[in-house]
Amino acid sequence: MKFDTPATTNPIDRLKVVGQPHPRIDGPLKTTGTARYAYERHDAVPDHAYGYIVPATIAKGRVTAIDTRAARRAPGVLAIVTARDAGKLGKGKYNTAALLGGPQVQHYHQALAVVVAETFEQARRAAALVKVDYAREKGAFDLATARAGATKPGDDADSGAGDFAGAYAAAPITLDATYTTPDQSHAMMEPHASIAAWDGDRLTLWTSNQMIHWSQGDVATTLGLPKDSVRLISPYIGGGFGGKLFVRADAVLAALGARAAKRPVALTLPRPLIFNNTTHRPATIQRIRIGADRDGRITAIGHESWSGDLPGGGPETAVNQTRLLYAGANRMTAMRLAVLDLPEGNAMRAPGEAPGLMALEIAMDEMAEKLKMDPVQFRILNDTQVDPEKPDRPFSQRHFVECMREGAERFGWKDRPTAPGARRDGPWWLGMGVASAFRDNLVMTSAARVRLAPDGSATVETDMTDIGTGSYTIIAQTAAEMLGLPIGKITVRLGDSTFPVSAGSGGQWGGNSATAGVYAACVKLREAVARKLGLDPATAEFDNGRVSAGGRSLPLAQAASGGELVAEDTIEYGDLAKRFQQSTFGAHFVEVGVHSATGEIRVRRMLAVCAAGRILNPISARSQVIGAMTMGVGAALMEDLVVDKRLGFFVNHDLAGYEVPVHADIPHQEVVFLDETDPVSSPMKAKGVGELGICGVAAAVANAVYNATGVRVRDYPVTLDKLLPGLPAV
Repeated sequence: MKFDTPATTNPIDRLKVVGQPHPRIDGPLKTTGTARYAYERHDAVPDHAYGYIVPATIAKGRVTAIDTRAARRAPGVLAIVTARDAGKLGKGKYNTAALLGGPQVQHYHQALAVVVAETFEQARRAAALVKVDYAREKGAFDLATARAGATKPGDDADSGAGDFAGAYAAAPITLDATYTTPDQSHAMMEPHASIAAWDGDRLTLWTSNQMIHWSQGDVATTLGLPKDSVRLISPYIGGGFGGKLFVRADAVLAALGARAAKRPVALTLPRPLIFNNTTHRPATIQRIRIGADRDGRITAIGHESWSGDLPGGGPETAVNQTRLLYAGANRMTAMRLAVLDLPEGNAMRAPGEAPGLMALEIAMDEMAEKLKMDPVQFRILNDTQVDPEKPDRPFSQRHFVECMREGAERFGWKDRPTAPGARRDGPWWLGMGVASAFRDNLVMTSAARVRLAPDGSATVETDMTDIGTGSYTIIAQTAAEMLGLPIGKITVRLGDSTFPVSAGSGGQWGGNSATAGVYAACVKLREAVARKLGLDPATAEFDNGRVSAGGRSLPLAQAASGGELVAEDTIEYGDLAKRFQQSTFGAHFVEVGVHSATGEIRVRRMLAVCAAGRILNPISARSQVIGAMTMGVGAALMEDLVVDKRLGFFVNHDLAGYEVPVHADIPHQEVVFLDETDPVSSPMKAKGVGELGICGVAAAVANAVYNATGVRVRDYPVTLDKLLPGLPAV
């Protein structure tokens, strides 16, 4: 199905199932432990061995010798694979560094070998016996130092309109400030894990991966196999946040180990390797300049960002939102990329906008203060209904102002003190903060297969994944709505590379795109059903398990009485995304308390108001947003991958040292979704919402801390050492 004109009225608009707060259909499986994750597939592979990775203990250099003799003699060892044993390996499209290193070492904890043994404990013990000698080379591990040598990472790194330099110089009110965000880790609950099994030259991988089709191709490329010789199975994923968009060492080394041992192999990455071996959100340095007239209208806005990655990597696109969020005729954005020898930087929840808004939304508050304007009103004043860099390109929907006004009213913004440090509750300074939320709405080609059984039930198959976001449920809701069935009559099968290729989970494109693919397949099935029943496909209505047209009404199941009916289709998007800027919007409001003696920060209240098209399931959408808000608190107050700048590794590479919010850190969270649909986005008239929830949260927290104390922190996270010297006298 080609989607190249805005959606009109269709069966989804009935909203009998779609849009309703339905509990997750996979919930009972997860709460009873019967939803099997990658490392738990003992049912499929009952006699597997275990693999354990030997990681590099230098950040840059060469392996001069690797001695596996003691390890091979260790109890239970079945095989050991190093780069010299593995044969020629390719590098996947989505990997920056080789997943099996040697002799060249590209980053700390790069995998250098895999040890396979009968038990996990035996594999771990033998891996500790592998002796590796190195020739260490000098590396670059500090973004601030490497910033001077950063280069332009592609033609789209810079953008602009008008005369930024001239307008900024002429503006009566200006701001020029620099902000930093640190390296951050995904720290998902389920580690990267895989079980590999060979059948001749065909490989099956049960793995924890967000993008089945991408990763099937990358595994095949890495191992030198035809793509159809690799099968990936990933029906349940215990969190990914972007860290599982790509194939990582667990999958490839499990496959290499299984081939060498001639046994299926299960391999999971220990937590330190999740931090240092896989991807992370790279640190940024961001300079923001804003010029405005005395009435508060932005006349010039400039945003420059520096980040680092391994050779061949890409930048953290922290200027993305500044290109689109606020009006202003004279504009400039620029990204520069430094070469760093740290583990690979790549996508983490809301890449680009999440760290970009951490800087931009503090800058907007600072500018509002210079103008003596309310921060909410300053943002509203600078709203735009068109792409500011391309004014002839309107937004498909933009209810940003409504988000701000609704949020201010609900949160009691009128009671916020204008002067910092003006409100107390016993020993606590109290403050409120606001920030805009923005995230592009991305759509992706997505396919599905729908089967109608003789008993009137339906099964949906697609390689779409569910990373804890509710994909199973919204896909079931879509099929139920389209076929006029109760949701209990729908079975959803996900995460298998033998199923039709979907959008996968990432970039907040998954839910909208995957359900649109199911919609397309159901349209084709509806046509087949109507023809089978002798009804007009153009006028047939599907409801309550029956199909009606032309005064006749027949059971849906009758269409499959002679055997299962199957339909498959793909949603393919035309040029609507080029003609219209598609984005999601929101407003975050936060109240904090800061202890006057200790500087301890406690978040007291949080509110998010979101405009993200049709909300397919309010329960799962709210869960997405409150989870993202929680991650935003972590980014604001605690998350910081500390770099050893001598040796080039992340020091706090476990959940004891890398702090994330816990339940005690998070107060009541309120989420409001504006009632909107966007017919330009898809037949579902929905958009993504998962990543919008994190965008802006950290800045809202930092702005609330400033309102409470008068201390402006521009270097995240906002920690006690940065607050204490400037706190008001007790």
